[in-house]
Amino acid sequence: MSGWIVRENPARVAEEVGRVPVDDARAVDAAVRAVEAAQPGWAARPVAERAAVLAAVADALDAACPAGLLARETGKPLADCRGEIRFSAAYLRWAAEHAPAAFADRETDDAAGRLLLRRRPYGVVAAVTPWNAPVILTVLKVGAALAAGDTVVVKPSPLAPLTVRAVLALFPEALARVVQGGAETGRALVGHPRVHRVAFTGGAAAARDIGATAARALTPVVTELGGNDAAVFLDDADLSDPAMDRLVMASFATAGQVCVAAKRLYVPRAMLGDFREAYLAAARRTLVLGDPLEAGTTVGPVVSADAAARVRALVDDAAARGADVTELGAVRAAMDAGYFVRPTLLTGLDDDAPVVAGEQFGPTVPLLVYDSEAEALARANAGDLGLGASVWSADEERAFAFARRFEAGFAFVNTHNRTGLALRAPFGGVKRSGHGREYGVEGLREYVQTCAVHAPAAFRPGGAGMPAGGYPS
Repeated sequence: MSGWIVRENPARVAEEVGRVPVDDARAVDAAVRAVEAAQPGWAARPVAERAAVLAAVADALDAACPAGLLARETGKPLADCRGEIRFSAAYLRWAAEHAPAAFADRETDDAAGRLLLRRRPYGVVAAVTPWNAPVILTVLKVGAALAAGDTVVVKPSPLAPLTVRAVLALFPEALARVVQGGAETGRALVGHPRVHRVAFTGGAAAARDIGATAARALTPVVTELGGNDAAVFLDDADLSDPAMDRLVMASFATAGQVCVAAKRLYVPRAMLGDFREAYLAAARRTLVLGDPLEAGTTVGPVVSADAAARVRALVDDAAARGADVTELGAVRAAMDAGYFVRPTLLTGLDDDAPVVAGEQFGPTVPLLVYDSEAEALARANAGDLGLGASVWSADEERAFAFARRFEAGFAFVNTHNRTGLALRAPFGGVKRSGHGREYGVEGLREYVQTCAVHAPAAFRPGGAGMPAGGYPS
């Protein structure tokens, strides 16, 4: 141990939620070697037995439901925390159900020969997880890895160490361990010579550090990084109350601190007035800034003082550029008690404004106008990030045709953010938003390697041998 991580409540910063010891390289080594010892026996168990363990953990997670702890350490509203935990349990059950087919051997026996493809686990997986959705983003990695026959060591964010520790305690200790700390602990884990796969969700700076550390050990990495998601409204888009309520929460759930939040809104110039009116009305219906533990709160504080200062600086910069800054929703928070930032809508900006060009990761969103669909698509696809995007239209075929041209790993139609995700749908980014996938069968298969056993027809009993030149015909 080398010190303590102390986590305060972002809504009441004078309140200490809990503390965990910082693990040094020796503690990381012990955790890796402990799960490594268990991995061969775990991988040897039939996949149906591994699936049954995941299903049992799902039941335990539903029963434990540490939503209050999650709300207190992250600032997320209690209802959102309950939803995240329920969704995490649902994912474990989905993984348990689909793992047998996802990891089944595939064999072909035909005129070309006999070919067996088998799915082999990596061994020990290092999972480095963020603070904004710590339960689901941990469970996605641990559940898929354990289903595959790997074992796991998790390093949570220092901003959300407590709930992850509580959730991992529900898994068999031999299979999943947790280490706590910052960058040094992460480097010790990612660079450990007995780690054979790394899974990371977080920001670009940490991803570069993790990637460089993993590269020195030649360890493959799957990453899900940030996004600057555009939501494009076509001229026939539905502006009804349910649609606009869905859009508002797509931007402001978790105080906007979501990688796949709707971060840029593009509307036809002729629609601006009607859209803005409908959006403000939806914000009045849906946004209540307050203490996460109080009933009715839909937006809590941001996670830290640095996060609050960064978002306020973006809003101040927008105002200095001539943007109209409109405060949204109701306020029930004791603003000075925590890291509260009032949700805002920004209009009148160009695409080069920092709050438009980069990922704001906070409770503010720019509203932008366009004059043609081609222009809207080009602006939506601008930049190095390509995690998510959405298109809104009353014509589904038109929407799908538009969505096919997004440079994004996940395109939503008539929704955005968590209301558009699905357990079966693989999720991940393109461009600088990461590589690899979570959810779906593709997400499960990130934790296995495909290995081949091949008997070419030429060398099977009765075969004719290899043609001249030594290459198969």
